[in-house]
Amino acid sequence: MRVATSRRGSSTAPTRQRVAVVIPAKDESRRIAATVRAARAIPHVDLVLVVDDGSEDATQHVARDAGAVVVRHSHNRGKASAMETGAAVVAMRDVDGRPPRMLLFLDGDLGESAVNAAPLVQPVLEGAADLSIALLPPQPGAGGRGIVVGLARRSIQSMTGWTPTQPLSGMRCLTREAFEAATPLAHGWGVETGMTIDLLSKGFVAVEVPCDLRHRASGTDLRGQMHRAAQYRDVLLAVNARKMAGVARGVGRAFRLRRRGG
Repeated sequence: MRVATSRRGSSTAPTRQRVAVVIPAKDESRRIAATVRAARAIPHVDLVLVVDDGSEDATQHVARDAGAVVVRHSHNRGKASAMETGAAVVAMRDVDGRPPRMLLFLDGDLGESAVNAAPLVQPVLEGAADLSIALLPPQPGAGGRGIVVGLARRSIQSMTGWTPTQPLSGMRCLTREAFEAATPLAHGWGVETGMTIDLLSKGFVAVEVPCDLRHRASGTDLRGQMHRAAQYRDVLLAVNARKMAGVARGVGRAFRLRRRGG
């Protein structure tokens, strides 16, 4: 387990904590049922929520039949929006006086391997981390030359001091406090990079945890290349937005100090 150290830690009580799995999904009718069933088997999980992000197939119906609570976007709004919708629905259910559920985000195409995300829960449950990120094994058929991963890794390192192994991993568990501190989430495929930078910059603790997860990887064909181009664009936008915010904060502090000195 690889850790990004920080001054902040969670005080979650392990004996009372529940976990909600949030699965953003679009056109995943072939795999979503297996993903939902496997997610329900993860210890401490008492709610599996699928956010159907404008699917054109039967994703919502298959997910509901498999035991998930389903919320549907009428049109595709992107992963970040689906994550925020899912977290909001979980929050509406956290009104019984018990601690807010931890949030475990999983991809809809993990199938039966989704149960292997269980190790992500423990470090957050025990208060050793506020955010845990899955380290996946090599995926069959994966293409790419690591350009997007390299951009995300270097950006996170330069802005927080932590060098993650898999900065784009979307399988993540975090506390409600950490999720709210990371909102609004970065647009599109920049959501993971933006979340990591935001949370580490605010003093939260992140860890990377090996998980034997299998999902549909982007290949080397035209579709895969277009996907990676979109990833690169969104990661760059997320990073630049945070750099600009940092510059603005620095200017604001300097201005306030100048006024006090004058």
